[in-house]
Amino acid sequence: MRVNQEFLLKEIAGSFVVIPVSSILVDFDGMITLNETGVFLWRLLEEDRTFEELLAELQKEYDVDEKTAREDITAFLDEIRAIKALEE
Repeated sequence: MRVNQEFLLKEIAGSFVVIPVSSILVDFDGMITLNETGVFLWRLLEEDRTFEELLAELQKEYDVDEKTAREDITAFLDEIRAIKALEE
């Protein structure tokens, strides 16, 4: 899975947001603000990654137990999947 190339991660006034570009603009009205973990996962997903790769990288970067990391990754993927920003 990877992020849809029709969405970009931008830093605006110290915050990171995901914004749509091209034809997606017709169906998506707004932007999503990402926290530090969301930015980390988004950047990983700029290349094709598996869930297990995301899990390993998140645990390596942050001091987080596996259960919490799995829940956080799942919630993040669900959020970007809902706006069609995830290609699977």
